[in-house]
This record gives sequence, C-alpha cells and structure tokens, in this order.
Amino acid sequence: MTDIVITEFIDEAAIAGLRARYTVHYDPELYAHPDEMARLFADVPAVIVRNQTQVRGKVLEAAKALKVIGRLGVGLDNLDMETCAARGIRVFPATGANSLSVVEYVIGTTMTLLRGAYFANAAMLAGEFPKTRLIGREVAGKLMGLVGFGAIARDVARHARAIGMEVAAYHPRLPADDPAWSGVRRLELEELLAQADVVSLHVPLTSETRGMIDARAFARMKPDAILINTARGGIADDAALVAALKAGKLGGAAIDVYEQEPLGKDAAKVFTGAPNLILTPHIAGNTVESNARVSGLVAEKVMAALEERI
Repeated sequence: MTDIVITEFIDEAAIAGLRARYTVHYDPELYAHPDEMARLFADVPAVIVRNQTQVRGKVLEAAKALKVIGRLGVGLDNLDMETCAARGIRVFPATGANSLSVVEYVIGTTMTLLRGAYFANAAMLAGEFPKTRLIGREVAGKLMGLVGFGAIARDVARHARAIGMEVAAYHPRLPADDPAWSGVRRLELEELLAQADVVSLHVPLTSETRGMIDARAFARMKPDAILINTARGGIADDAALVAALKAGKLGGAAIDVYEQEPLGKDAAKVFTGAPNLILTPHIAGNTVESNARVSGLVAEKVMAALEERI
C-alpha cells in the first residue's frame, strides 16, 4: 500500500528521507493527469504537491483516506481549503522556506529592468553599438512600492533598503502602529501606484485582489515605472499590461505567474511584441537552495503529522 503520493518535483534528499520510513509513489508529471491522481489518491493518507496540482473536485472526493497535504510552496489557491477543513485534512505549506529566492528575483529583475542594458544582444549581434540608447537608471534612490506587506514583502523591503531604495507599501489590514512599518511608508494603493518607480505584487489571489492591477491602475503609474508579479496570475490584467508597455506608458515588467499554467502557446500570444518584458515560468521561488529547504521542511511536516508528532 502506498503511504504518500508526490505529484510534482521534489528534492532527492527529501524523497530519500520519506522512502526510509514510508512507501512513496513519486511522479513529477502526475499533476497533469487528474484521472490518474484520483485513482492514486483513493487510499493514501498523505500527498505532497506544488502549485500545478489541483486538489479539488473529483480528485479530492476520491481521496477518502487523505489526512495530510504537504504544499511545496506557500500559495493555497490550488487546494479546496474549505473541503479540507470540513474533512479534517491538515495542510502544511512551506512557509518562509522560499522567501529568499523570491526576494532575490524581485531585486534582480528590478535592477535588470531599471538598467535596461541587458536587452542589447540582438543589436550587438547585428553589429550595432547602441550605447547612448541604453543608458539606464540606478536603483539607489528609487521607490519600491509593495502591494501587500506580508513576510516576503517585508524581506523585499529590507533588501531594497540595503541597496539604497526607499520603500512604500499598501496593506489595508495591517495597523498603522505595527512595528513592521518602521522605515517603510504606508500608502493607499492609488498613492503607491502614482509614486512608485517599481511596483511589486505580494498578495494572494482572491475575489478582492483579482484584476486589482487593471488598465486604470496602469494609467496611474509613472510612464517609466516597472511592474513585477511573483504573486499569482490574475492579480494583474496581462492584456492591459501589454497595452501599457506597447504605448510607452510603462517602463517594463517581469511576470512569473499566469492565470493558466503552464502558459501554453495560445495564452502566451497576449504578450507578443511587448517591449522590456521578462517572462519566467513560475520560478521566482525555485532555486537549488530553496528547493532543498522547501522539500525538507514539507517532508518533515508530513511525516510528523502522519506520526502524530504535530
């Protein structure tokens, strides 16, 4: 009998630790086959997933013996949390384990997009030398605007300040006297969009946040500002983003998350022809180091839950 099913990639050391104590079925492509998932989930007490595995509907209904879900990441929008709570299924995300990787992605793409010199390959290979056209901007002194001010955003704030940036954040539910605001300007969303040189999204995808960065939001932003989305697809309107980039009303963008994942050729067409745009495959939180941390943390939590140590 299988004890744990793992539906997406995980660090090898974590698998070895799990297999030393449990029977494990590991298929890093299983997330793409819901019927097979439903069959495999039927009798297992634990599953470990990433963000592409949808644990809801017939898959969750089939999992009659399920007690524990380990989430290799922090977002929970791919899980039917209401049903899990009703059935007493415990969910363990990897809170904090991939924070540094996301922070470095945000800071790195901020520097890349503000500087602008790293999009010169085509011109250079064509024999051009576009030196004056590619004079970019320094990071120091720019305003980093954080939409959402949870744990990862606070880490972004610390790193941004360390390289000379000013920081502002929008978080409607965090009291004004919370110590987290120390050194960070507390702004309403409209104010932040109008003032920030960099807008980085750090909110979950909910009915409240879906589409919150729309055409009107882009119109409020500085024409040379940049947008970074490592949160969730659907928070920003991608078509409106591309329109702003093409019209020269936005300086650049880095998008790591999409409403449809994998993105696919048809869905990707919306981004065609957009200048100063970096597209990455939901990888901001994935590095060699963070994968080891995330995998080890979740594996230990799943085993501890199965053994009723937590």
